[in-house]
Amino acid sequence: MHRRSFLISAPLAAVVPMLLGNTSLRNFFLQDNDALICTRKFELAVSLGLRSMPIGQVVMEIGKSFLGLDYIANLLEEPGAERLVVNLRGLDCVLFCENALVFARCVKKNKMTFDDYKAELQYIRYRGGIIDQYPSRLHYFSDHIYDNEKKGVVRNVTKDVGGVPFRKKVNFMSTHPDSYLKLKENPDFVKVIRRQEEAINKRIMYHIPKDRVQKIASRIQNGDIIAITTGIAGMDVSHTGIALWQNDALHLMHAPLAGHRVQVTEKALADYLAANKKQLGIMVARPLPPA
Repeated sequence: MHRRSFLISAPLAAVVPMLLGNTSLRNFFLQDNDALICTRKFELAVSLGLRSMPIGQVVMEIGKSFLGLDYIANLLEEPGAERLVVNLRGLDCVLFCENALVFARCVKKNKMTFDDYKAELQYIRYRGGIIDQYPSRLHYFSDHIYDNEKKGVVRNVTKDVGGVPFRKKVNFMSTHPDSYLKLKENPDFVKVIRRQEEAINKRIMYHIPKDRVQKIASRIQNGDIIAITTGIAGMDVSHTGIALWQNDALHLMHAPLAGHRVQVTEKALADYLAANKKQLGIMVARPLPPA
């Protein structure tokens, strides 16, 4: 019997609700499903010959394979000690970008097992690639870009393609700890987060104001990671997606918000930004081929 058919067979389906009450068993079943999805992504990559393509193209094609998948919020906010959370059954905007980048790097390295995927995911998601409690996760996306540039995963090309200084103080997490389960449970983490915010605030950040995006659009490539800067006090970036050229216009492939699915914007990116007053502009991170 095919493995997937076995997993959803009637006898097992009858007892799964009871089994899922046990956290360990629940994680076992979900991880098995994620492993199957992971395998299919790699099979798709092989069938399309993605390893021979530029990494930006690979990021774009993997991103397309997620089109139609449900947006699910707060997927990483699980109780207990910080651990690598894998969930390929739903995505938010950051996890969409992370996963497209992770799969692309695995494909280019020709390392395509579930363990390879998890190792790459940890490397990209955490500061220095090391899990060391909740603050080690890269929470602010400008910091995500900064750390992954240091690791050789992406290059921040924002300034190069026409960006201007983005003067924004980040402190949302340390000033709103009640909005974060782990910060409420561990007040000492707030001090660590505050130090990280102070480090971010010492850097010179750049963004491309939204009224200039159309002018510089030709400098943005398929597969570039797009981070949308925000006017919300204390935050740097409020949304992320992947650059996609179609019909000679630059669009955004993204997981938009709860109740929706991974999709491509109907409007060109510049028009999409213009329609949202809180969206100020974009940062652009270009995926680099793994060494």
